[in-house]
Formats: sequence, C-alpha cells, structure tokens
Amino acid sequence: TVGITGASGLIGTALTHFLTTGGHRVVRFVRGPARDGAGEVSWDPRSGFPAPDRVPPLDAVIHLAGAGVADRRWTPQRMALIRDSRVDGTRTLARALAALAHPPRALLCASAIGFYGFDGQTPVDETAARGGGFLAAVCETWEAAADPARDAGLRVAHLRLGLVLSPAGGMLRTLLPVFRAGAGGTIGPGTQGMSWIGLDDVVGAFHCALFDEALAGPMNVTAPGPVSNADFTRALGQALHRPTLVPVPAVALRLLLGRQMANETALSSAWVRPARLEAAGYPFRHRTLDAALAHYLP
Repeated sequence: TVGITGASGLIGTALTHFLTTGGHRVVRFVRGPARDGAGEVSWDPRSGFPAPDRVPPLDAVIHLAGAGVADRRWTPQRMALIRDSRVDGTRTLARALAALAHPPRALLCASAIGFYGFDGQTPVDETAARGGGFLAAVCETWEAAADPARDAGLRVAHLRLGLVLSPAGGMLRTLLPVFRAGAGGTIGPGTQGMSWIGLDDVVGAFHCALFDEALAGPMNVTAPGPVSNADFTRALGQALHRPTLVPVPAVALRLLLGRQMANETALSSAWVRPARLEAAGYPFRHRTLDAALAHYLP
C-alpha cells in the first residue's frame, strides 16, 4: 500500500496507473475532503493529517507535491512559493508520517538535479557537492526537510529528477507545437548539458526505490546519456521530420523570463550520471535520446 502526494500530476498519474495495475494499492493524499471509497486521505501541507486515525497502514509514501518551477515568471513571491511548497510541505509530511501509530517503512521524495547548480560543464553523480543558485539552495533545504522521518527510522530517498520526457506534459509537451511547426532551434549557445529521462524510466526508478532497501539518500533519476542542447534539438527535429533552423538567443530568454530564471531553467547546464541506479542494476528502458523519442513520438 503506497500513499502518494501530487498523484494528479504527470508523474503521480503514471505511477498510480503503474502501481495499481501491478496489484498494489494506492492511497492518494488530497488537500480537500477525502471522498469515501475513492482511496483518498485528506492532508494539509501546513498541518498534516486532519484525521490521522483515517490514514490506513502504509508500506511507503511517495511525495511529489510542489509548485511548478517554470510555470510562471519568477517574482519574489513566486520564488517563495516554489521554496515553501517544497520545504514546508515535506517537513509537515515527514513529521505527520513519523507520528502515525504505524508509520510507513519508506518515504520517497521527489527532488531535482537543480541541486548541482545551473552552469555545470563536467559530469556529476550523487557524490557531487551542491551547486550555486536559487534552485540548488531550494533542493538542499527541501531534502533536509525530510529529517523528521529519517530520525524516526523511515528509509528516506531523494529522487533527483532530470528533464522528464513525455508528450503528456513537461518540457517536451511545450516544445512539440513549436518543433512541429518547423520553428524549433537551439536555445542559447546550444552547448549546455541536458540530463533527460523518459517518463517510463521515472516510474521504473520509483518502483526500484520502493523495493530496494539499500536505496536511501540522493538518487539521480536521469538517463545514462545526457546530451547538449544542440544534440537534443537535432534529435527532436529528426524524430518529427522537421527543420531546426530557428535559434532562440540567450538575450531574448533573459528579457522574457528575467536573467535569474532564464539562467537556471532554459539556459541551465547539467551533465548528470545516474550512478546509484546503475549500481543497483536498474534496467533503463531508454538509454539513448533517439530511442526515447522514437518511443514517445511514433
């Protein structure tokens, strides 16, 4: 039995379908009143469970909830929401789970490769130190917010997600109309590293972490072959049989999004290796970008 926050999002929806069809029970943590018989439990990111006695025995909890990083231009208020929705929600959930009469054995928390900063030029794995920038600081505090669960004896893993590929949402859904219209091109210099991961492998990585008792602490959820933005652009154009001759200058993105947001999102660079998943023997469904795009864009 697995509890999931953020179950209605891209990853949460895919995980829910995967786990339930595999014979597991999913309990969705919802912010409004729980519907009877719908497999839901009410929770509040600020106060925890309004009715802890209504929480069924759980084997594990997957925590995905948090405000979108690139949904809106970064204002001071938006940046505070990005940080607080992750840090406060994780701390509240960790405390609430630790206080249950029968706590789950594991808490799997979404995190992000933003932990490594936005200007990486060399490969990094889970042993690398925190990088610079707003998102790196958020990720560090976000992961530390799970300490109450860790202190209570739960196995806590932080799955540092890369750029999730799916036509149903995220970056790829945003790019598809532009590239299908033949208006795609490299972003900025095109040399920045893009550490991507197919949605199927995101689900597979969470499934692996659910059952491998050795997986605790940080785990990079990226494919083994990160690529430059220029190579990503070329591969997406070839998959769609469209030209990619319309570059997006870095200066235009900085004017549109603001310097800090542009640098840490659209222009960010990270070359991330999934060392712990590979050491665990995880069988990636799509190890190369061409294979992933062929699967998601038939």
